[in-house]
Amino acid sequence: MNCRRCDRKASVHMRQHKLALCKEHYLEWIPEQTARFIKKYEMFAHDEKILVAVSGGKDSLSLWHILIKLGYQADGLYLGLGIDEGINYSHESQRLTEEFAASHNLKLHIVDIEKEYGQPIPVIAERSHRGHGKPCAVCGLAKRHEMNRIARDLGYDVLATGHNLDDEAAVLFGNTLNWSSEYLLRQGPVLPGTAGLARKVKPLCRFYEREMTAYAIMSGIEYIYEECPFADGSQSIFYKESLNQLETARPGAKLIFYLNFLEAKKSGKLFLEKNVELANLHPCPRCGQPTSTPDQCSFCRMIEKTQTETG
Repeated sequence: MNCRRCDRKASVHMRQHKLALCKEHYLEWIPEQTARFIKKYEMFAHDEKILVAVSGGKDSLSLWHILIKLGYQADGLYLGLGIDEGINYSHESQRLTEEFAASHNLKLHIVDIEKEYGQPIPVIAERSHRGHGKPCAVCGLAKRHEMNRIARDLGYDVLATGHNLDDEAAVLFGNTLNWSSEYLLRQGPVLPGTAGLARKVKPLCRFYEREMTAYAIMSGIEYIYEECPFADGSQSIFYKESLNQLETARPGAKLIFYLNFLEAKKSGKLFLEKNVELANLHPCPRCGQPTSTPDQCSFCRMIEKTQTETG
């Protein structure tokens, strides 16, 4: 099969788009489409400061690479989670992220959770008794808190994450199965900023995971291949595997599922939106970030509990 833009042999065939491209034109197409999505969903402008959450994986490093190629002001943020079960996962992720930043002369902020709060994520999870033995819930809470804190404290206009279509479709699938209406209302390419909360965007939300893998490999981006050691058996992986079976039988199913959801949400046909939760937000007395709880936010309560148990 030949490239759509030239007659050379295609390197990537995207059945859902009925499109085949050679390496050269594929490396042009991904940034072009990213720029289109940024404009379509009004994510950010060229004069805004962007903080990219980078994990050492293919998606976040590719996103940073693409934004720089498109001429945006984008710095990176790496969170050291202290997850080194067996494969030194966090250590290797940080090494690859630092090497990427250095090789492209980019600014990278590094936050070490253990240095900031006294324990790595697995220990915080164990001592806070969250997640029933797996630190995923604690990890997610900590990442959201720290990404927002750094974006706020350092004056960034927007926080960008590397979530791809497979990620977004899996979350949507899980929330739909459970009819988690509050989470469904918040899901989308852009989560607007409010007082104390940074605007969050997902420029890669319409790219399949395999498309981002191809981009990273063709761009020569070295990234960590291993999944987080705690991800084994997670619900998100189960949802992804289920959707992959559907995608195999019906190419484009994941994209149609996600885009139709966004369209229904935009048209108001999905839910009658209410900003009840946002209306009740107030600053956490400990960290200053918005919370709906009557006292400290969930993150600060968790940290306080682990510090109390340590003492």
